[in-house]
Amino acid sequence: LFVFPTGINEYHNSFSIYVTIHVPVFQVDQYLYHMRLSDETLLEIAKRFRKEMEKGLGATTHPTASVKMLPTFVRSTPDGTGNLFDHIAECLANFMDKLQIKDKKLPLGFTFSFPCVQTKLDESFLVSWTKGFKSSGVEGKDVVTLIRKAIQRRGDFDIDIVAVVNDTVGTMMTCGYDDQNCEIGLIVGTGSNACYMEEMRHIDTVEGDEGRMCINMEWGAFGDDGALDDIRTEFDQEIDMGSLNPGKQLFEKMISGMYMGELVRLILVKMAKEELLFGGKLSPELLATGHFETKDVSDIEGCGQQEGLTQQKEVLGRPISSKTHMLFLFPREKDGIRKAREILVRLGLDPTHEDCVATHRVCQIVSTRSASLCAATLAAVLRRIKENKGVDRLRSTVGVDGSVYKKHPHFAKRLHKTVRRLVPDCDVRFLRSEDGSGKGAAMVTAVAYRLADQHRARQKTLESLKLSREQLLEVKRRMKIEMERGLSKETHAIAPVKMLPTYVCATPDGTEKGDFLALDLGGTNFRVLLVRVRNGKRRGVEMHNKIYSIPQEVMHGTGDELFDHIVQCIADFLEYMGMKGVSLPLGFTFSFPCQQNSLDESILLKWTKGFKASGCEGEDVVMLLKEAIHRREEFDLDVVAVVNDTVGTMMTCGYEDPHCEVGLIVGTGSNACYMEEMRNVELVEGEEGRMCVNMEWGAFGDNGCLDDFRTEFDAAVDELSLNPGRQRFEKMISGMYLGEIVRNILIDFTKRGLLFRGRISERLKTRGIFETKFLSQIESDCLALLQVRAILHHLGLESTCDDSIIVKEVCTVVARRAAQLCGAGMAAVVDKIRENRGLDTLRVTVGVDGTLYKLHPHFAKVMHETVKDLAPKCDVSFLESEDGSGKGAALITAVACRIREAGQRVSINQCS
Repeated sequence: LFVFPTGINEYHNSFSIYVTIHVPVFQVDQYLYHMRLSDETLLEIAKRFRKEMEKGLGATTHPTASVKMLPTFVRSTPDGTGNLFDHIAECLANFMDKLQIKDKKLPLGFTFSFPCVQTKLDESFLVSWTKGFKSSGVEGKDVVTLIRKAIQRRGDFDIDIVAVVNDTVGTMMTCGYDDQNCEIGLIVGTGSNACYMEEMRHIDTVEGDEGRMCINMEWGAFGDDGALDDIRTEFDQEIDMGSLNPGKQLFEKMISGMYMGELVRLILVKMAKEELLFGGKLSPELLATGHFETKDVSDIEGCGQQEGLTQQKEVLGRPISSKTHMLFLFPREKDGIRKAREILVRLGLDPTHEDCVATHRVCQIVSTRSASLCAATLAAVLRRIKENKGVDRLRSTVGVDGSVYKKHPHFAKRLHKTVRRLVPDCDVRFLRSEDGSGKGAAMVTAVAYRLADQHRARQKTLESLKLSREQLLEVKRRMKIEMERGLSKETHAIAPVKMLPTYVCATPDGTEKGDFLALDLGGTNFRVLLVRVRNGKRRGVEMHNKIYSIPQEVMHGTGDELFDHIVQCIADFLEYMGMKGVSLPLGFTFSFPCQQNSLDESILLKWTKGFKASGCEGEDVVMLLKEAIHRREEFDLDVVAVVNDTVGTMMTCGYEDPHCEVGLIVGTGSNACYMEEMRNVELVEGEEGRMCVNMEWGAFGDNGCLDDFRTEFDAAVDELSLNPGRQRFEKMISGMYLGEIVRNILIDFTKRGLLFRGRISERLKTRGIFETKFLSQIESDCLALLQVRAILHHLGLESTCDDSIIVKEVCTVVARRAAQLCGAGMAAVVDKIRENRGLDTLRVTVGVDGTLYKLHPHFAKVMHETVKDLAPKCDVSFLESEDGSGKGAALITAVACRIREAGQRVSINQCS
């Protein structure tokens, strides 16, 4: 025994203490060298455990994985048979009787801590009985069904069984009620297990990618596949061989309370046999399995001895490591030695003082290894959660229960310190659970009930935006009625769907050729294009364009100033292209409300998009352009056609596909056009041939014919728009309004406490803040919920993962309805073309343009599916347009010139 002074005294002002170093301690440390694990070894164990977690989560590797990673179907933490089951039902009835609540149907949470395969929150199939239970007819059965049947057999009360959980999940849920950062549950008692909240996208064994689900890890089986063979000692192997389940639960046998005392006993036996303890003598009691209990380990370590780290460089002139575990034995150390002696004497031994000190050290090494191994696997879980969340530093809480954690004097402290060393970039709080099993089951039930109630409330609201096939067929039917009204001379004036003649009576046939100019005016930027159309073997379209801005003073000046500016831009472009003085045919895309009287005559009805140039409304824009060209006297242009962007889209795609007879725009706004039989276009004389009709279908429903499909959110968006009561169909399907519909739904959910924890941010109250581009981003298949949360954070919305799922669902419902309504309208168009021609089947192509159609990840697919379903006799293809506005205007001009060269009228007003 060596004693020397070191400097501080706990009891006296003299500040002196004695560090006592026993020779048996060094002997034990040397003997149990392989049980003393370095941080490097623990990190390696954590790395192996991560691999086992991945195996358990993978669909293909799960069947052979040791760590099973079982889904619990618990998706959220709190925010704030036979005689056995008949007996359970009787106990439940007695309990309810005592509380006088037998007449109430209450939700029930059921903690069932036996090995089960859980298929949903309220369905759990018993794999095998453990812990001495042998009730027949239960294994392989759903225990929830069994208890329900037992309750029904009684008939004197009813219970709604909402959730069945194991004790680990119960612990997490109990602690989660007190700390919303709690996302891990840990049990270290007779057995050991852990659970945590995993991202759904990583759980291959359960359908769905959104949100999180609690995973019951069943980590006691870590190492059953040999992953810990180099860590396990001869004592671990002996423990396993003598257990009821050799080869199974190997990790649990290294760390849990059921085996800790037995490990100490085996070590003491072997050391005695090697004459290192007890003078080489053994007793029958020490040789008997189970006589050295885990409680004895706690008692021996708990009596007055404190563990620490010394930074001393040497002891008695002998070098020691910079971080060596030492024992600081204070004056009350006699209690610990006395406890060890008491236990050893109980086991029929006559221990010396050194035997008692060595026994203490064995207990310390065994329990320290247990805490360290537990810390290594817990570090792996924390690291995974951190990576799942994509954060630089994780803040998380671990809910803990179990007799070893709670009752061993040093286990918890060792566990905490080791975890924090292994994952220094995680701020970890450990929260002890109180009655984790029972209270936790109730919390799971409460959360499930809350989520179910909120889900029902949200679904009831969203149900009004989900359209059945019958409803979509009705929309299609009403669209056809409104199309007929717009075409008829008698009803055209009052028809919301105006079905305006465009005087475009032919689509490209591939023989068009020549150079054409195109103008595209639809906003503050103005484009001039040179379009070269080639036929024959070199068939194709070559385009050159230049963009010019229109100053605000010109937009707000006189009509002459505006059109003089346009002509100046044309002159600049011709000079830029080296074509000054060349006279070319010109097509004019003019995307403002107009009444078209011929292909080259279009009367401006009203300026929009910020234009206010005087002297233009009520005038023919083609004539205004020609007059400006004549005023300049530098060049002459043959203005052949003026069109809108929808017709331009159809013509652009018609050049690529001769079956293209429909144009569709689904972008900021929405509109469609198609080739109608001249006999049905009553506003224009003539019965032969076809003419493209600009439907202006955005106004569908302005007469109230869609009121039974519109929701309170559509009404709110319409009421606060610049043109309330008008363009109602467009406001249900186009990009300008979908974000606003979503925003109004989110506000409604938040006010009702169904979203964002009932907190409405000022940003959410701002009109237009939720742009339609966010719908496209949020619904992207490759976008994880963390990125959805980042978008919401950018909008000033602090959200949870659950909030992100809800927002994504709202976006999906709103966008899907828009696509389906658009599909229903298009189904009406293609079916009308088929019926016009008296065909059993129709093959037709729709040329499409617009940011919503092109950029939203699912809009196009849903729309296509809807058209196919609602118009089964039509084989409809969809072709995306590239630069439909400018290129289309040039192609219409090319078609007109082709017809002119064939000897027909220049304006192609007479269609054939």
